[in-house]
Amino acid sequence: MLIEEQSLVSALQSPSQKEEAFRVLVSQYKERLYWHIRKIVIDHDDTDDVLQNTFIKIFRSIDNFKAESKLYTWMYRIATNESITFINKKAKRAQISSEEIKEEMISRLESDVYFEGNEAQLKLQKAIATLPQKQQLIFNMKYFEDHTYEQLSEILETSVGGLKSSYHIAVKKITAYIKGSETG
Repeated sequence: MLIEEQSLVSALQSPSQKEEAFRVLVSQYKERLYWHIRKIVIDHDDTDDVLQNTFIKIFRSIDNFKAESKLYTWMYRIATNESITFINKKAKRAQISSEEIKEEMISRLESDVYFEGNEAQLKLQKAIATLPQKQQLIFNMKYFEDHTYEQLSEILETSVGGLKSSYHIAVKKITAYIKGSETG
């Protein structure tokens, strides 16, 4: 853990410094966590809700942080779990599968004023949405967020070998989807 990160964690775990340190933490990580969550839940408003829940959970749980991983990794794990929980709850409320809810969210992307992508980016998002949830996570975190397999292993608590295999399979599926949509 970086010295800077260690002092931030110490301040977060100190009752007299917690609130000020938390403001620093939010300002340092909110944008990265927003985009990580956005790639999972897709909708801007939903992303804001999940981001808020993530920071609440971080604030409430920081005293239990043992520094066995990096603070950043720990927060990403919380954000990932909150995002998955959100999608599953949303799907359950709508009485459809989490895959169907993702397809619905992707179809709304075209009319989303916060989506600034072109046709190719929309096609890529649709292709990613066809992947199983774990492959989506791995692909997004590796491709868009440029995480190393070692970082992914810590965040997702799985083996590097398994991650490499999942990423490779995801890339093949995305390529096949895009090629199929170009000819169809």
